[in-house]
Amino acid sequence: MKKMSFVLAAAGLMTLAACNKPAENAAENAADNVEAAAENLSDVAENISENATDATTNAVEATANAIDNVAANTANAM
Repeated sequence: MKKMSFVLAAAGLMTLAACNKPAENAAENAADNVEAAAENLSDVAENISENATDATTNAVEATANAIDNVAANTANAM
């Protein structure tokens, strides 16, 4: 009877231990962290791309304005 009680107690404890799987929780947390980091990197890349596009557009507009100013000044000088 003592052996049977010991086996049942051990089985119960193993069942309780299986309910809270720290390794599984840690793996889930790690996966969530990797996913969040990937999303953050994606956002950073998008921001860099948008900023580069804006800077290029501004440079082209500034160049066009400078050309217009040179043409206007040349026409006025004649």
